[in-house]
Amino acid sequence: MAHKLFFSHNIASFIPFLLVFHFIPVVVSQFPYGYSQLSYRFYDWSCPRLTNMGCDGSVLLDDTDDMTGEKNAFPNRNSVRGFEVIDNIKEDVERFCPSTVSCVDILTLAAREAVVLAGGPSWQVMLGRRDGVTASQQAANEQLPSPFEPLENITAKFTSKGLDLKDVVVLSGAHTIGFAQCFTFKNRLFNFRGSGKPDPMLDSSALTNLQTICPNLDSSNTNLAPLDSGSMYRFDNKYYTNLMNNAGLLESDQVLTQDSKTAAMVNSYSMNSYLFWNDFGTSMAKLGNIGVLTGNKGQIRKKCGAINV
Repeated sequence: MAHKLFFSHNIASFIPFLLVFHFIPVVVSQFPYGYSQLSYRFYDWSCPRLTNMGCDGSVLLDDTDDMTGEKNAFPNRNSVRGFEVIDNIKEDVERFCPSTVSCVDILTLAAREAVVLAGGPSWQVMLGRRDGVTASQQAANEQLPSPFEPLENITAKFTSKGLDLKDVVVLSGAHTIGFAQCFTFKNRLFNFRGSGKPDPMLDSSALTNLQTICPNLDSSNTNLAPLDSGSMYRFDNKYYTNLMNNAGLLESDQVLTQDSKTAAMVNSYSMNSYLFWNDFGTSMAKLGNIGVLTGNKGQIRKKCGAINV
């Protein structure tokens, strides 16, 4: 319980990353199907207090002399936060259940609890994943969707992991929480696609506000702007309302309104928060079963930032 306030505030910038991008394991093709060994009650006997305390987890690994991990991959650098929250939870879990609960299962549960603490839905989480023993910055750079990519590229990256177009739209809704660095959308404010002018689709009041946060100077590149300015710490459907009003922050978000299929879903979620919540839980459960390690594969890390030696 002591972690809750710290957790709910600090995890906000981690959620969009956690829920949409790095939760898609970048080494999934090596271990395509392990979910059949997962269980909702995996720790009932070995660590019964787990859910009261608080992918393959490769993103948690720190760099070593032999491995350059994902934490400093281009999409994550100076952006992904909340690692210390996971580390603190892991310390507590190890105190009560040593060498039992994987970091990736903690990460999976943390994603759900973060959403609930932010006022969003809950969903059932299958457990029993084991931690990976390597990470790849190159794979992260190549396989993670970028805010500069067209919708077809982003969709292709999702479908290559067994997800579909609906999952793209639903899981993008995680951008109802958190922040983005100015360099990820500044081209929309001053020089959209080399035009020397702002993105004509961007709402004028949103444009003025963002130009204040992100002036046209290199020194503003790492400034942070909320992904959902109306409710940056609340998990709701305002992200979709923003898109309908042409006030989406990232080009990769706003582009969801430019395809007839995705635009119809955006419209539905903007009008029905319960529909969004239900579909979000379904997509998260689906996402959490992709590319997992189970059985004798991988390990149970003692510390999430390093493999066991």
